[in-house]
Amino acid sequence: MTSEAHAERTPADAAAKAAHSADEPLTIGEMTRRTGVAASALHFYESLGLIASTRTPGNQRRYPRHMLRRVSLITVAKRLGIPLSDVQAAFADVPLTETPTHDDWQRASRRWKRELEKRREGIERLERELTGCIGCGCLSMKACRLLNPDDALSSRGSGPLRLQEDAER
Repeated sequence: MTSEAHAERTPADAAAKAAHSADEPLTIGEMTRRTGVAASALHFYESLGLIASTRTPGNQRRYPRHMLRRVSLITVAKRLGIPLSDVQAAFADVPLTETPTHDDWQRASRRWKRELEKRREGIERLERELTGCIGCGCLSMKACRLLNPDDALSSRGSGPLRLQEDAER
């Protein structure tokens, strides 16, 4: 056996031959292996329009490779506690049926960053208000004379009115 013939039989060569071309779609098994996301979750994301697949003549799903990025971003968002509705909004202008361009992702990234900044500001505001309330010693925002004297906010409705108003701005 020549050294060239032997070189073709190495595990690296076998893996290279088994590798897909850049435009070859992935099976659901390959998607789950590559992303760590269960097939049932992929089906759910697809039902929400977050990802898309095509069907083979045998009705098997095939995912374009660019879905890997979308699924990865969904996974990160979930870990950060970001609702899927926010992910849908961030992906709204990112093409689903063709490979998104760098500009597509940049636009989505800027929009999502603004939303995350608003969320961070809301959390920081909540932290300041809770610290202020606990700092006064009464341990009750309802009875607190500093934040809500005589429960004056009750005439405007129920719930965390200050936080809701700040979030709407």
